[in-house]
Amino acid sequence: MSDLALVGIDLGKHTFHLHGQDKPGREVFRKKCSRQQMMRLFSNLPACTVVMEACAGAHFVARELMAMGHQSKLISPQFVKPFVKGNKNDFVDAQAICEAASRPSMRFVSPKTEAQQTLSVLHRLRESLIRDRTKAVNQMHGFLLEFGISLPQGLTVMKRLSSILSEHDLPIRLTVLLQRLHDHFVYLDGQIKELDKELACQLADDDLGSRLLGIPCVGPITASVLAVEMGDGQQYRCSRDFAASVGLVPRQYSTGGKANLLGISKRGDKNLRRLLVQCSRVYMQRLEYQKGPLADWVRSLLTRRHSNVVACALANKLARIAWAIAANHTEFEAGPSTMAA
Repeated sequence: MSDLALVGIDLGKHTFHLHGQDKPGREVFRKKCSRQQMMRLFSNLPACTVVMEACAGAHFVARELMAMGHQSKLISPQFVKPFVKGNKNDFVDAQAICEAASRPSMRFVSPKTEAQQTLSVLHRLRESLIRDRTKAVNQMHGFLLEFGISLPQGLTVMKRLSSILSEHDLPIRLTVLLQRLHDHFVYLDGQIKELDKELACQLADDDLGSRLLGIPCVGPITASVLAVEMGDGQQYRCSRDFAASVGLVPRQYSTGGKANLLGISKRGDKNLRRLLVQCSRVYMQRLEYQKGPLADWVRSLLTRRHSNVVACALANKLARIAWAIAANHTEFEAGPSTMAA
């Protein structure tokens, strides 16, 4: 297989389908193998380019193959689908991956490091615990409302639930059940606080995450998510490409030479987009304390655009600033204000 140049892998949990081809695009081999068989095969193959769809298990496989001397590339699944020929099966998918990777204008996803994947797991675990905590709070509110007790919204009142239960004449069994649910709430709240501390410690040791914290109104959660999703930023040509990958640029529907720009595209990671929009709203709430060209730009934009539009525009700006900090190894500088006080 000395003429082997490109291998496409259709990933699975236990079985993997491989399609190998040479530089002109002729098929060299097709194989179905287990994970161990695939790793043994690539250890005996000459160095080549291996392409996979970007998914949960692709980053680990990419790191293993790069350690063997191969070049690993990941493609977004939406870019592979147009190259599927005929009826769909695993070998056809592997061939479509090779076909998509052969396009000179194809965009690839950078494989994540172990640290990036671990931090991503921490974020997803934290979000899951927050959903469970919210569910427990809503259940306690609902159960108490069935017995005529209406409590204020929020988590603060839940921390003194024991005293509230003692003030009302409730069935003993109901009180025991609510206390058990409250203990579950306290456990979830403690786990979330521990993860927040661990996240802050990891971010303090990360050079890029520490520099991203210098962006106005960007906290540890947003900075760590940006560090995970963006990496060094070299996979993006410019800052606008990164903002477009997050879905913060206008959706275009142009024809006949007439440009027609719609709302934001909402592509990419919706969690990161939500965090950036939240950061922009916090920035706008504290605008009277902000200084520099960025604050002047937001003030001028608010005079002629709705606040929701300005929030999305500022989120786009924050994404571009984050890319510039990562790609150029710089820090955020507010700069002098140009508008009169």
